[in-house]
Amino acid sequence: MIPASIAGPLAAPVRQLLAFAWTQTRACAFAFALLSGVAVSALLPELPVARYDLLVVYGVLLTLLFWARGWESGRDIAVIAACHVIGLAFELVKVALGSWSYPEPAVLKFAGVPLYGGFLYAAVGSYVCRAWHLFDVGLVRYRPRATAVVAAAIYVNFFSHHWLPDARWVLAGLLVAVTLGTSVCFTVRGVRRRMPLALSFVLIGFFLWVAENLATLVGAWRYPYQQHGWEPVGVEKFGAWALLISVTFVLAAVGRRTDPEPERAAP
Repeated sequence: MIPASIAGPLAAPVRQLLAFAWTQTRACAFAFALLSGVAVSALLPELPVARYDLLVVYGVLLTLLFWARGWESGRDIAVIAACHVIGLAFELVKVALGSWSYPEPAVLKFAGVPLYGGFLYAAVGSYVCRAWHLFDVGLVRYRPRATAVVAAAIYVNFFSHHWLPDARWVLAGLLVAVTLGTSVCFTVRGVRRRMPLALSFVLIGFFLWVAENLATLVGAWRYPYQQHGWEPVGVEKFGAWALLISVTFVLAAVGRRTDPEPERAAP
């Protein structure tokens, strides 16, 4: 039991932390629902249609539900759709190169990639958009053009490194440089706080890596070393997600509030 003399000073920070965690959980609602659908579909015996095709329908229904309930705006849906398309393009190249695979049959599957694969990236877009609303996110000293250029180069490098030298460490340095001094402002229980944008990319990248482990565990897709049994996703994917989230962030930031935030330190 925490002594009263200590509990008093700790109570407010603990409440802030719990509120922050709960809001993050709410922001992940689409991702949780999608992964739950993937997990449940893997347990269902003898489906009347291919599992991947069923998940396409499920993903569309989830998107419509979130829109109809007002949990995502028309602008959010546009961002999520862009993430879906960009994600599918990413999948087509990576699957063709053998980076990972979707081994189950499906009608809505092209060049080895089921259409539902795009919803995995749409879920990331949904998280960023919902977090933006729920935390009332604002940006200080954000450089949209420079950040967009580096994010685009990061996206291209995930393809080009199969034929050209891998520039991810150079691009990571450039991403830190263009976001240097950029802060993400957010509200938790009425208190306005901020953190460096680059740090938010690292934190989101870590949780996406955790989510990728869960996704492969329930059979969302498979890496070559998981063909004969699940194994943890390599920790290098943590860094990859920390870079790749910049693409989703740039898309979500278009038209959002940037500056002016009061130049005050968070309490």
